[in-house]
Amino acid sequence: MLFNSIDFVIFYIIVTILYFAVPHKLKWIILLAASCYFYMAFVPVYILILGFTIVVDYFAGILIEAEHVPRRRKLLLAASLITNVGILVVFKYFNFLNLNVDILLHKFNYHNPIPYLTILLPIGLSFHTFQAMSYTIEVYRGNQKAERHFGIYSLYVMFYPQLVAGPIERPQNILPQLHTRHSFDYDLMQSGLKMMLWGFFKKLVIADRLSIFVNSVYNNPDMHNGTTIVIASFFFAIQIYCDFSGYTDIAIGCARTMGFDLMKNFDRPYFASNIQDFWRRWHISLSTWFRDYVYIPLGGSKVSGGRRYLNVFIVFLLSGIWHGANYTYIIWGVLHGLYSVVYILIKPYLRKTPENKFAAALMRFGNIVFTISLVTFAWIFFRANSVKDAFTLIHNLKSFGAMPFIGDGVSNFAQSVLAIVLLFILEYKIEYFPGKFNFFSSPNIMLRWGTLVFTILWIIIFGVFNGSQFIYFQF
Repeated sequence: MLFNSIDFVIFYIIVTILYFAVPHKLKWIILLAASCYFYMAFVPVYILILGFTIVVDYFAGILIEAEHVPRRRKLLLAASLITNVGILVVFKYFNFLNLNVDILLHKFNYHNPIPYLTILLPIGLSFHTFQAMSYTIEVYRGNQKAERHFGIYSLYVMFYPQLVAGPIERPQNILPQLHTRHSFDYDLMQSGLKMMLWGFFKKLVIADRLSIFVNSVYNNPDMHNGTTIVIASFFFAIQIYCDFSGYTDIAIGCARTMGFDLMKNFDRPYFASNIQDFWRRWHISLSTWFRDYVYIPLGGSKVSGGRRYLNVFIVFLLSGIWHGANYTYIIWGVLHGLYSVVYILIKPYLRKTPENKFAAALMRFGNIVFTISLVTFAWIFFRANSVKDAFTLIHNLKSFGAMPFIGDGVSNFAQSVLAIVLLFILEYKIEYFPGKFNFFSSPNIMLRWGTLVFTILWIIIFGVFNGSQFIYFQF
């Protein structure tokens, strides 16, 4: 079930009413049943895969907590992690790995006897797999008590607002909230609904409209010159941000209306002044997951320089692999790994921020533009349909010329630019004037309601209602 559908709106209203209507002891049943229905709206049979991993990790958590022999505890943790990663490999990476074996054997005139799997990738598999893994790891580390209530643990993995595309939550945050009594709270309800509204605006008005131009260019790389490629690549940088953060806003807002507090997943990433700052702001739940469960266990920054650079590179390589079974994602991860290593190397030699405010602002602006340029270049590989297409697009960057209006022509292009300008103005105000200019929550009732009505009308009039899937659903 897509957030950007009438079905979801009806579903959300019914579930929320039922949630507040039933006694506290029955609320988890309502949410778990709703989450099962939500997930089964995509491919019903895949609920069995989710159920299998839930059973494995539920008992693994209890056994790990009860076991006091270190070696056995490690074996139990390993069994849980191997089960989760194994399912991920089979459904997401098996055919990719098999293809590479096929290519390798073909070079030596051998036939690959292993057949390809004709199965669909379960939606959001990487997200709920990582969330389940964080539970058993935290139980193993002693940071989280094993959850004895099977229904509550199931809901931790399946909580419908963030089931498909995160944020990837930690058990310390969500499990206590699932036990807490939640009563209707007007302030949380209005705050959550406003956040959902802004998420719908990002998705329908900005992301889906930008996709018209982006798809036209990236699906026909040979037909475009540097002008359209640069614009399409920048548009994609904004598209994927608004698509993914729009989903996150809807998820966080939806959960908030019921009294739940999900973690922040984005923090205005295109105002980052360097690549490290970008990754502190982009997909925070994933970057912190890799930090806590990969980077730090590898030694983090408390190792020799060469080892630290390798650790950083491994994290970004794994991040690329996590995104998909395609060399385009791997190259994207490698690029960000190289960016990060180079930044660590040159950071001690970078010029200090000037004391003069104008010079400092100018320097920061230059850093932001440079960071956006690096990130946008890497997005070329992320969005391209193949590595060949990516290099075709990069090759054609050198041939600038007139820009033909494509997609829906001048009207779509103008609406896209206007929406991007509005986005940057609003995020600029939030970045540099926190607590001010929040029109959705203005004490002036005319301004507050005027902004809300204006946003709703803009969505209705200029939104793209083609039922397009969220980009990160495929991961």
